[in-house]
Parts: sequence; C-alpha cells; structure tokens
Amino acid sequence: MARTTSAVQSSTRRRAPRAAKPERPVRARPETLRLRSLSAGLTVGDLERALRFYTKGLGFIVEKRFEEEGRLTGVMLRAGTCELALMQDDWAKGRERSKGEGIRLWLETVQDLDEIAERAEGYGARITEWPADRSWGARSLALDDPDGFHLTFYRRLD
Repeated sequence: MARTTSAVQSSTRRRAPRAAKPERPVRARPETLRLRSLSAGLTVGDLERALRFYTKGLGFIVEKRFEEEGRLTGVMLRAGTCELALMQDDWAKGRERSKGEGIRLWLETVQDLDEIAERAEGYGARITEWPADRSWGARSLALDDPDGFHLTFYRRLD
C-alpha cells in the first residue's frame, strides 16, 4: 500500500529540539515550608448560630458534618478552594473565655464587598470597617462574626 505524500513527509520530519528546562532554584537547607493550602478552625459558642452566619450570611457551603450521639458537634465549610471548620465549644476552659483575640482571618475575593457587608450584618456580624479602597492596594471590609472572630475580606485593586 502506497503512502500519501503528506504521510511520508510527516514521518520524515525532524522534531524541533525541546527548549531546555529552566534550572530549579536552590532551596534553603533545611528546606523552607511550601504549602498548597491553609485551612482554619474556629471553636464557637453556638454552632447552629455560627453555621447560619457562615452559610447564609457569608455564603460558605457545608462540606461535612460531624456528629456525636446524634448531636451536631462540628462542620467543615468550603468557599471556593478554602475550608473553614467550625466546632462547638465544649466549655472545658470556661464559658467566659473570649474568642477571636489576637487573630484575624484574611479572605480574598473578587465579589462585591458592599453586598457581603450588608448580608453579613443581617446575620449578626459587627462591621468594624465598611468597604473602602485602602492605601495598600485593595478594597477591604472588616467585621467580627457573632463569636467575635475577626475577618477581613479584600479585593485587589490592580
């Protein structure tokens, strides 16, 4: 069986040499930490209230539910590629323990921060900084959730 001209030409063509792979950067020794993602977990005073706030008020979805003896003890939430665990406080460290001191979660989004602020406030958020363009190159919104955890949503301006 005779080959067509194009088949002969394509089988005799030489492939262009591959470009050399760029050299990998030399890593520090011991090697520095390289992460693929980061998830956070919050211990809350009222899991049902927190679940309502994070799902209806902010828009997270429930990925997993954790139960013990038929009682909801925690949830794993997801928004995009980010995860947030909410766990019911067992009160072993006392009911007066304050939450959220010394920590702030930074959440990057491309969504409308004014809409997020209004919805979150309707579900119990205390807005500490209304959406505004900031000198550091982003528009941001800061709020405290019903347990007092500090969250800052931001959208890059570039």
